[in-house]
Amino acid sequence: MDFQSLCTFQTFKEVWSHYGYENNLKDVIEQEFARMKGITYLDHAAATLYPESLVTAFCQDISRNVYGNPHSHSPSSRLTHDTVERVRYRVLQHFNTTPEEYCVIFLSGCTAALKLVAESFPWRPRTATQAGSRFCYLTDNHTSVVGIRGLISERGAVALPVPPPEVEGKARHDEAAGGDSSCQTPHLFCYPAQSNFSGRKYPLSHVKGIRARRLYPACDHHGRWFVLLDAASHVSCSPLNLRECPADFIPISFYKMFGFPTGLGALLVRNDTAAILKKTYFGGGTAAAYLSGEDYYVPTANFSDRFEDGTISFLDIIALNQSFEALHRITGGMDNIQLHTFGLARYTYMLLSSLRHGNGQPVARMYTEGDFESPSTQGAILNFNLMDCNGQMIGYSQVDKLASLYNIHVRTGCFCNTGACQRFLGITNQEMKRNLQAGHVCGDDVDLVDGRPTGSVRVSFGYMSTFEDCQNFLTFIVDCFVGKPAKVDRVRLEKLKTAAAAARPGSDQDCPIQTTNDRTYQVDVERNHTEPSLNGCGGRDAKDASDSGDAYTLTNIYIYPIKSCGAYEVSDWPVGALGLLYDRSWMVVNRNGVCLSQKREPRLCLIRPQVNLSSHQLLLQAPGMDTLSIPLQNTTQLHTGRRVCQSKVCGDRVVTVDCGDEAASWLSEFLGQPCRLIRQSPEFTRDMKKIPVGGASTSASLSLVNEAQYLMINRASVKLLQKHMSDRQEYCEDRQLLDTRNLISRFRANLVIAGVEPFEEDNWSHLIIGSTQFLVAGRCERCQMIGVDQDTGVKTKEQLLSLSACRTGKVTFGVYLTHQLPEDSTTARTLSVGSIIQTAPDIS
Repeated sequence: MDFQSLCTFQTFKEVWSHYGYENNLKDVIEQEFARMKGITYLDHAAATLYPESLVTAFCQDISRNVYGNPHSHSPSSRLTHDTVERVRYRVLQHFNTTPEEYCVIFLSGCTAALKLVAESFPWRPRTATQAGSRFCYLTDNHTSVVGIRGLISERGAVALPVPPPEVEGKARHDEAAGGDSSCQTPHLFCYPAQSNFSGRKYPLSHVKGIRARRLYPACDHHGRWFVLLDAASHVSCSPLNLRECPADFIPISFYKMFGFPTGLGALLVRNDTAAILKKTYFGGGTAAAYLSGEDYYVPTANFSDRFEDGTISFLDIIALNQSFEALHRITGGMDNIQLHTFGLARYTYMLLSSLRHGNGQPVARMYTEGDFESPSTQGAILNFNLMDCNGQMIGYSQVDKLASLYNIHVRTGCFCNTGACQRFLGITNQEMKRNLQAGHVCGDDVDLVDGRPTGSVRVSFGYMSTFEDCQNFLTFIVDCFVGKPAKVDRVRLEKLKTAAAAARPGSDQDCPIQTTNDRTYQVDVERNHTEPSLNGCGGRDAKDASDSGDAYTLTNIYIYPIKSCGAYEVSDWPVGALGLLYDRSWMVVNRNGVCLSQKREPRLCLIRPQVNLSSHQLLLQAPGMDTLSIPLQNTTQLHTGRRVCQSKVCGDRVVTVDCGDEAASWLSEFLGQPCRLIRQSPEFTRDMKKIPVGGASTSASLSLVNEAQYLMINRASVKLLQKHMSDRQEYCEDRQLLDTRNLISRFRANLVIAGVEPFEEDNWSHLIIGSTQFLVAGRCERCQMIGVDQDTGVKTKEQLLSLSACRTGKVTFGVYLTHQLPEDSTTARTLSVGSIIQTAPDIS
């Protein structure tokens, strides 16, 4: 049995019988999600996808009806009011409750709902005779829940984080557990119905247990306990019955359920609890009466209206009609979605957790409470980190970059759940603080600190996910991260298979998976070979590392006048204040003003700008297009009357000026989409954020480059990467990509040098090229853009795959430089091909 035999739909059906819905899922995908062709989307826990019929129906609705402001009384306003009230009822119906039991407050999302509860809950400070309120929350909670403690501390309440095992582990079952009913101090306990980190489903029975003070921490503290059930992750793929778990407050976000509309959520509040919430601020539509000249205010009688400040997002709310309709029409309901998505997640977990390297080492470390035994205890989320054949962790950033190369969309990091991240990864509070000091912050790509992971990889499924998504993901893992030949732990596989048979709906017996009699079996993957190890690349054994003996020379100079467009090679070029003169002074933006790059628009590389210094013109050339000429002058007077634009480059705000309609038309025609050419404003200064190696101070200013003024690569490093690519058996069929010039062009460097040893440039702190001094500002991390053939615009995977296999830790190639020009120097500087390079190692 080979890997392809395991990674088949037949194998999936043998371990989980429920797949799809009444309608043929393949037909549904083709009709409703055609835009997803070629994409494996596995980030549904962050935001699921909307069907095309939903948006079409919504557009037809608002095109045929006039919806006015619901605070008015015109016919169009009454239509809006009545439609919104109908949606409120439909929301409650979805969670099996009624307006007699719950009310619906529309807000911008789950976070806004949590904040509303925090601001309106009647927190009591401690007094001499009575204990103060407590806000207790599971440590496995979203950041938006933990953030409540910042507000309640100012109001005298006490925050108490509760590790998940303690809720039942410290429960009291004696008669005294209910305690003194005379104490009415209000306390709030918050927990997630489903962890957004691991997908673990916490017992919904905790709601009644906390309210009755049978469970910890309620059993240890007198007073009246209320439950805030964070249902945002749970309701995306699972039913929630509020008659069985009558939580007091339930925040939700609709985009996690439907994909559309975004920016809309709700807070569901029990009617018999609602009276305890008190507001201080009142906005439009919330008052029955108030006086502007006197502190007099009477809230509106309707509870939902009282908490919906200003005009609600009524068109988005109306869209929920189509959202519910599409969901039920396609799937038949949440029970079907739960079975479908759990089956996909469990099958993926079964194979991934059993996968082994050729030497028997596990490929993945899974972060889960159990083994995906049942959809009642586990959601459609997998969380893990990958390990190499030596047991060393592979950073999540590297996994994310390679996944993008395969057009697989996953989520990485800590997922706004530091508590679960610490617990599963074994990170102490002190280590978290040290990681911050080492430069790691939430949301960045610092994935390893001292070899230990700072986060993980999350894969999550939605109701439109397919078996092919699982198949694509597992094949990607084997292709990129498994030391060949791949193996599977047969004993574990059998154990998981048996558990699946016991859990699957409507199954009375097990359908066995055929395996060999050995503990593990060889997976005969198409790429069945042992990858040559080039970890720690470098060394004198690299043949022909330099074209000129042991001397370092500058062999090529490239400028890129328009960011992400083609290179312009020169032999001599002036050094300007921002780097090479005119390097990345322009960029192309879409109709929304967002910078276009080759990641999304690879045909940008076919636009070949040339700078003619003698005629002071920028010439644009592209296949099938006439040459376009643009003035090089960049003065305030020249741009008078031109539109000033705000855009962003690598998170930095940049001020630019539009280059006019002629350039916009030329680019739009070639790229086949509306876009414009903009140029950095001569009055705008952007400072470099990167700190040079060794911590040297610098005040370098940047053009529209990403990180630093210059990017330099070493031919010796290129040749070693070439050798690694040619050694990979699957690459032998296409030798043209081994061409040195082609490979160099993919790294889009400004300066190419002939060095002695591969990757020795990583260890330099500064260098001198000709008469110009440079500081090294760090290594350049690489992404899927190096897969774009700069001659054709065709994307390939091999370059990033080989580089990832070649380098340990971060996938880097080349170093950033910043020049050091004397402040009082008026001498024009020029870089020339053939210049000798003097280097100095990093001694920090």
